[in-house]
Amino acid sequence: MNDSKTNQTKLQQAFNIDDFKKTALEVIDVLCNHLQQVQNNEVKVLDYAEPEEEYQFWSQGFEQPEDIATAFQKILNRSINVQHPNFIGHQVAAPALVSALGGLLSSVMSNGSAVYEMGKANTALEKVICDWISKGIGLEQGGGFLTSGGTLANLTALLAARRYYTKEDVWEDGHGKSLAIMVSNQAHYCVERAVRIMGLGEKGIIKLEVDKQFKVDTNLLAQALQQAKADGLIVIALVGSACTTATGSFDDLEAMATFAQANKLWFHVDGAHGGPSALSKKYKHLVKGINKADSVVIDFHKMMLTPSLTTALLFKNVEQSFGTFQQKATYLWNSETANEWHQAGKRTFECTKLMMAPKIYFIIKAYGISIFEQNIDHLYDLAKALAHHIKTNKKFELLMMPECNIVNFRYISAASDLNQINQKIRQALVKIGEFYIVQTNINELTYLRCTVINPLTTEEVLKHLIKHIEILADQINKGITTKIN
Repeated sequence: MNDSKTNQTKLQQAFNIDDFKKTALEVIDVLCNHLQQVQNNEVKVLDYAEPEEEYQFWSQGFEQPEDIATAFQKILNRSINVQHPNFIGHQVAAPALVSALGGLLSSVMSNGSAVYEMGKANTALEKVICDWISKGIGLEQGGGFLTSGGTLANLTALLAARRYYTKEDVWEDGHGKSLAIMVSNQAHYCVERAVRIMGLGEKGIIKLEVDKQFKVDTNLLAQALQQAKADGLIVIALVGSACTTATGSFDDLEAMATFAQANKLWFHVDGAHGGPSALSKKYKHLVKGINKADSVVIDFHKMMLTPSLTTALLFKNVEQSFGTFQQKATYLWNSETANEWHQAGKRTFECTKLMMAPKIYFIIKAYGISIFEQNIDHLYDLAKALAHHIKTNKKFELLMMPECNIVNFRYISAASDLNQINQKIRQALVKIGEFYIVQTNINELTYLRCTVINPLTTEEVLKHLIKHIEILADQINKGITTKIN
C-alpha cells in the first residue's frame, strides 16, 4: 500500500475511485463466472440451509474485514439463482443482464426521485416509459409512474378510487362511511391487504365467486352488488385480475368493465403478471377490456425481464393520479395542489423514490421493445408444452390448461394421502436443489405450481423436471430418502 493511501482515513477510502474500479472489475468477473456456471447447470438452483443455520453462518465474523470479491462470491453461493434454467418457481423474472446496469447506476447516483431536481433524468424517462406502456395496453391518453412493487401500486390505485368516488377529503377529515371493494376470491392477497390498510375492515372486501376456470363469475356481479347495498355498504371499486396468482386465470375484463361503468364503479385491473399480454399479438386477447380500466398495475419484474422491484401504476385519466397524497411540504415544492407530473412525491407513498427507469430503458435501448413480446410468447408457449407433458402422463393430474405461464399439477400415483405426498415432493425438491418450484392449495388440494419465467428454460428441462418428480415420488412412496442424481 502506498503512502498516500496509508494516510487516507477509512471515510476517504470509501470514495476512492481507483479502489472502486479495481473492486468492481473483480466483482464483475466473479459474477460472470457464477452466471456461466448457473446457465450451464453446474451449480444448484438453491443450496438450501435451514434458517437458523443460515443465520449462524452470516453471524460468524460479521464485523471482520474481508475482500469484497470473496464476500460477493459467498452471497452468490448461498442465494437462490433465478437465472438458472431450472428455476420454475415464483413469479420473478430472470432479468436481462443489461438491466442490472440500471441498478448499478441507481445505487451509485442515488437520485431519490420524489422531487424533480433530485432525479430529473429518471423522472422524465419514467414518464416516457409510462406513456409508452399505457399506449401499449390501450390507455391511449393514459400515463402514470413507477413504484416499488405491485402491493404498493394496488394500494395506491384503490386510494385514488376512494378519493375519486367519495369526493371526500379523507386526507384531512378521514372517512366515516362503510366503503367496500369487489374482487375475486382468487385475487392476490395484496388487494385484501390494501383494503384492510385503508381501514375498510373485513366487510370492506367483497370476495366474488369464480367459475370452474377460476375466473370471476360475471353473472353473479349484480347479485353481489345488490347484497352489498342491502348490507349498508357503498361499493366504490371493482377489481379484475389479469391474471390470478395461484392459477394464472384471466378475469373477463370486458364484462367487468361494462358492469363497472354501468354501476359507476372505479374499475381497477391488477395486471401485475399478465397485463403485458397486451403487447403480444398472439396473447392480447387474454386482456381484452384492459383499455377500459380506470387504473392498471403492471410489474416489469415479472414478464418484462426487469429486476425487482419495478412496477408501473397507470391511469386512464392521469389527472386522477393526483390528489390522494396532497399535503404541505414547502421544502419540497411551492404548491401542494398543482398537478405536476414531474414531482413524483405528490402521487406516491415514496419520499425517496428509487431510480427505476434506467433498468427498463437499457433493455429497450439494447434490444428494442419487440423483446417483450418475444419473451411473453416464448414463456406462454413453453408452459403449454409443460402442461401437455403432464396431461399425457397418467401419474399426474393437470388442474387446467394454462392461459399464461403458470401451471398447476399434482402427482396422483400413490395410495396414501395425495396432499401429503405432493407436499413431500416439493420439500424434497427444495432440499435437493436441482429444481425450484412452489406449491399452492386449491379447493383444499395441494398442487405443485410452476411459473415458467426464465427464457433459458427449455422443453427438455421441463421433461426432466417431470421425470425427476416421478423418481422422487417413487422413492417417497417406498420410504426412501436418498438423494436423486
